[in-house]
Amino acid sequence: MTDTLYIHPVTTVSGPQAVEGDAVRLAGGMVYAREFALVVRRGGRTVSREVVTPAGIDAALARLPDELGPEAEAQWAGLRTAHPPLQLGPRTVWLDQPQVMGILNVTPDSFSDGGRFMDDPEAMRGHAAAMHEAGAAIIDIGGESTRPGAKPVWEGEEAARVVPAIAHCVAMGAAVSVDTRRPAVMEAAIGAGAAIINDVSALRFDPRSLEFAAASEKPVVLMHAPGSGENLHAEPAYDSVAFDVFDFLKQARDRAIAGGIAATRIVLDPGVGFGKSLAENLAVLNHLAMYHALGCPLLLGASRKRMVGALSNEAAAHQRTGGSLALAQLGMDAGVQLLRVHDVFETVQARNVWRGLRDAALTDFAGLAE
Repeated sequence: MTDTLYIHPVTTVSGPQAVEGDAVRLAGGMVYAREFALVVRRGGRTVSREVVTPAGIDAALARLPDELGPEAEAQWAGLRTAHPPLQLGPRTVWLDQPQVMGILNVTPDSFSDGGRFMDDPEAMRGHAAAMHEAGAAIIDIGGESTRPGAKPVWEGEEAARVVPAIAHCVAMGAAVSVDTRRPAVMEAAIGAGAAIINDVSALRFDPRSLEFAAASEKPVVLMHAPGSGENLHAEPAYDSVAFDVFDFLKQARDRAIAGGIAATRIVLDPGVGFGKSLAENLAVLNHLAMYHALGCPLLLGASRKRMVGALSNEAAAHQRTGGSLALAQLGMDAGVQLLRVHDVFETVQARNVWRGLRDAALTDFAGLAE
């Protein structure tokens, strides 16, 4: 059986000076990783695990089987990659700190807003403006619900839903991503000014999507979902969900690159809430930092998800702000670059406070001997 390797950052520190420099800047952001678990798996089982710090990483990598050497070097480089900013039309979104992506659903069956922004254009425009003014770096616009049991939408209707919203948001100066699985909708959205393709099927739903995304030269978000076709939530058989998601995202990345999409234009999303139980979602969230080893920026979409309600006495979607902020902070602590959220004002405020704490820690040398 073939061995597979996973380098998982398991501890972080306030700054490199706290540990005499024996830490690395995770993915070019504001998080410094101190200890790393080198996990080797075979046939769905872990066969070895060693925890090291950067000071011992070279020796630890040298102890791995020779066939794992190239992958080990690639993952170690991926963990330390400082990603270039996303150039989204006239707007530049820097990835050296967490950025907030606001959600705008123009669907009749959205789990969070019940279709309010599709039925009332004025409400949609007001909500988009509020998110933009609150500090959303990107507005993510979707015209098809992807919640479990949602009905599929004809691509013409989906495009008719999203194009006016995209055009409005672009006109007010926002950077826009389109949340769609269909190349015809991608094309219409880009024509209206969208600058990112956010595909929950990782460009697998339609065989034309990969070719179109490559030709568009737009950044692409590839998300993990275990199902294919219309049912993205198909019941999977995970060996170990966190590692299985890693393998899926690695394959999605490599397929996109082979299809002509530049590695610098790929963002990866572990797909919280898609085909995962509560326990499986929690396992993925607790391994977020590991996905940096794939060498791409990460997007976390956990806002108001069902798991928040399950952990808070079945709170309704509009009552899940506190839990959503807790998950956003978890993502920031793991170095995630993009936070896809409903509650933009609150998340931007949390991000700003988080950044203040990080800035203060990086400039604090008071406890060090002269």
